[in-house]
Amino acid sequence: MENLIQLVNRLQRACTALGDHGEESALPTLWDALPSIAVVGGQSSGKSSVLESIVGKDFLPRGSGIVTRRPLVLQLHRLEQGSREYAEFGHLPRKKFTDFAAVRKEIADETDRETGRSKQISSVPIYLSIYSPNVVNLTLIDLPGLTKVAVEGQSDSIVADIENMVRAYIEKPNCIILAVSPANQDLATSDAIKISREVDPKGERTFGVLTKIDLMDKGTDAVDMLEGRSYKLQFPWIGVVNRSQADINKNVDMIAARRREKEYFSSTPEYRHLASRMGSEHLGKVMSKHLEAVIKSRIPGLQSLINKTIIDLESELSRLGKPIATDAGGKLYMVMEVCRTFDGIFKEHLDGVRPGGDKIYNVFDNQLPAALKRLQFDKQLSMDNVRKLITEADGYQPHLIAPEQGYRRLIESSLISIKGPAEAAVDAVHAILKDLVHKSISETAELKQYPSLRVEVNGAAVESLERMRDESKKATLQLVEMECSYLTVDFFRKLPQDIEKGGNPTHSIFDRYNDSYLRRIGSNVLSYVNMVCASLRNSIPKSVVYCQVREAKRSLLDHFFTDLGKKEGRQLGTLLDEDPAIMQRRLSLAKRLELYRAAQSEIDSVAWSK
Repeated sequence: MENLIQLVNRLQRACTALGDHGEESALPTLWDALPSIAVVGGQSSGKSSVLESIVGKDFLPRGSGIVTRRPLVLQLHRLEQGSREYAEFGHLPRKKFTDFAAVRKEIADETDRETGRSKQISSVPIYLSIYSPNVVNLTLIDLPGLTKVAVEGQSDSIVADIENMVRAYIEKPNCIILAVSPANQDLATSDAIKISREVDPKGERTFGVLTKIDLMDKGTDAVDMLEGRSYKLQFPWIGVVNRSQADINKNVDMIAARRREKEYFSSTPEYRHLASRMGSEHLGKVMSKHLEAVIKSRIPGLQSLINKTIIDLESELSRLGKPIATDAGGKLYMVMEVCRTFDGIFKEHLDGVRPGGDKIYNVFDNQLPAALKRLQFDKQLSMDNVRKLITEADGYQPHLIAPEQGYRRLIESSLISIKGPAEAAVDAVHAILKDLVHKSISETAELKQYPSLRVEVNGAAVESLERMRDESKKATLQLVEMECSYLTVDFFRKLPQDIEKGGNPTHSIFDRYNDSYLRRIGSNVLSYVNMVCASLRNSIPKSVVYCQVREAKRSLLDHFFTDLGKKEGRQLGTLLDEDPAIMQRRLSLAKRLELYRAAQSEIDSVAWSK
């Protein structure tokens, strides 16, 4: 089975390359869920020397004051014996460093690139991978040393800034704390122990490391500390003896330093009984073994996080929509697909799947009948107006039997007034259809992705509705004009004649202009007009639905599609003018999704092989 630490290292490197650290998204990050070891200590506690001893290489910058001014994420990868050692930086992924003096210089230079040549700090990490047959598989995070006072060139907040940075790493439940304290100082004043106790009061994930044991005053020793009597942790304390400044000046190599460290513990009477669990080499092995055990215990939680994050990423990618095609055919297809989606939503509104279509029925069932009822035919058929129109229609020759021309004029002048409600019904349905277009556009997620296409589709749809409205208005008014141009003869044949049973046919023709006669004409006309209104109340909705609603469902974007087929790739590209921020977001999410799917596969394979 592949070493679990190597698996986590690879996942962490992938997270590093991707920048998957949670800054840009509320989604949980794989990096935070992966166990790691943070090295914590005060300035000049020997923290950097411990790291170099574990690695077996002299590669960290040295000096007075704050030397580590950015977190250093150090990933160690064990190679087969005989393999050549090399290092790689996250910011220089294709460059291999075989000279570790050059590694030290690059750490210093990269720090200066972020902070400038000052003594300020930055929370932006440096990622360094070291491949060597002399290391154990391990991930360590070297944090800036804790300090109590700011020196010249540093801000007054430097003390709190460093402490907050360290706490941000070690307060995570998946972080193992390597607390480095010098043995020649009282543990009660140890910066590392103090801050570790705050985030891990039971010491369940803290390892204590004692440095500078060989520099303690004569007559004193660190046995009480190493055996946990001074400050008890859940894990045994480990003592190390680092190279002295003289050794560093003489370029004493790490292999020789490790040998001398072993000799020190095995030959010093106070520590001889502890020698088997002392030294930097033992420290590296213990931390590697413990990290692997922690990783193994976290596998179920990692699987759960990864599975949930994959679902979240897929959901967000779906919300953002598909990426824009590069070729003209692909762009045309994308535009057509978006338009079809919009058209489908619009039809759902009309068919009752979505709300809004019922408003059209309300126009026909309430608005149109109410408008017809409000027509004031009684004014049109007043006694004076009937007499006036009947007399004018007779001209110089009074009618002999019935005033047919007078009837026609009265009916025509009354029916013309129906045009107003008919046009109002057409306009009301047009307004509803237009509103449904706007709603459908707002409900089409893909159109939110492309502002220019949204404007074009809205304009094309409204333009089509206006053409349909004009056709509908023409057809609906023709229905009224048809009623005016040809009267229903049977209606008048059924009316009683002027010479009624029991009447006197010898009366003067001019007696027919009396009030009773004119009142009967007005009543007959009103009855006919009401009959026509009842008919038009049914036929106007049919005309409106046929010309507007039916056509909107069938061909709302037909003209737009015709024009679309004539556009070139560049013109189509202007329609798909997605916000660059959304494009970048989609690309970032796609990369994260690829990372998490790969992690899912790798962790599942490890889980099944256990």
